[in-house]
Amino acid sequence: MLLDVAVPVDANPLPTAVELARAAESIGFAALWTPETGHNGFLPLVLAAEHTSRMTLGTAVAIAFPRSPMITAQLAWDLAAYSQGRFVLGLGTQVRAHIERRFSANFDQPVARLRDYILALQAIWTCWQTGGPLRYRGEFYQHTLMSPFFNPGPIEHPTIPIYIAGVNSGLAQLAGELCDGFHAHPLNSARYLSEVLRPQIAAGAAKAGRDPSACMLAGSSFVITGAEPKQRERLRHFVRQQLAFYGSTPSYRPVLECHGWGAVGEQLSQLASQQRWTDMPALITDEMVATFAVEADPADLGAALRARYEGLLDRVALYIPFVPGQMDDFWRQLVQTVHR
Repeated sequence: MLLDVAVPVDANPLPTAVELARAAESIGFAALWTPETGHNGFLPLVLAAEHTSRMTLGTAVAIAFPRSPMITAQLAWDLAAYSQGRFVLGLGTQVRAHIERRFSANFDQPVARLRDYILALQAIWTCWQTGGPLRYRGEFYQHTLMSPFFNPGPIEHPTIPIYIAGVNSGLAQLAGELCDGFHAHPLNSARYLSEVLRPQIAAGAAKAGRDPSACMLAGSSFVITGAEPKQRERLRHFVRQQLAFYGSTPSYRPVLECHGWGAVGEQLSQLASQQRWTDMPALITDEMVATFAVEADPADLGAALRARYEGLLDRVALYIPFVPGQMDDFWRQLVQTVHR
């Protein structure tokens, strides 16, 4: 199992990208992932690629549908070349409201659309690497023109890994069929990983005649740790807030239903629709916290992560921020324990 680090979703990564990337590689993290929430997910990786030499760099995730596959192909191609093959393209569908109302893009048939998107990317990259014609005609995307002036030409590392993100079975199957990895949503549990996501990835791989192990499963883990009780209580409260927020989203409800908590999800959705945000964490029980979060003393957290996710996740990142110069000894020990 590999321990990765993710840029916090509420941070602007550009001002600190160089410091963060250098420190993360020095600590020994296997990969640095950038989100795309309030800021662009690709730009910080240019700086990270320039100032690191070993660590994998990837988007987790870039939102696919607002961008033409040609635009995404070009971004990924340049980052793969500049990072000397260390770039991973992580793609996500987002949800209908954001795609249609925030991005003013099309969301219909998201699994089929993302499948077509990935095949279009691969066709474009093959054209650039081989110099052959571009003749991709899919259900949603058609790319049939590539003149020499717009062809960036071959690169040393043209096989760019693609990860996709999701919660439900359709995207997990697609990952098994076509992708190199799958980013599980932070709202995950050992049961959901073993009973839903892993089997669906295997089903997609079987459909394509692939080995399921060709698709790595990556995920974030909520953790509750700290030497002081007050620190743990702050993290416990944060976990309750995040679980309540995620649990209120109907598309994430299958994770709760896997544990028999579908009714709680419905209640959370009702409270969210009434904007009663402060009332929502009270619905998250201690059992739910223990199911979705790993709790341990700092020295024991690595072993606890391995006990929870060994054989389920190939890569894991913590849902707490990595800050260079803070708790470096903790992070180094954690990397050493998880990577054993």
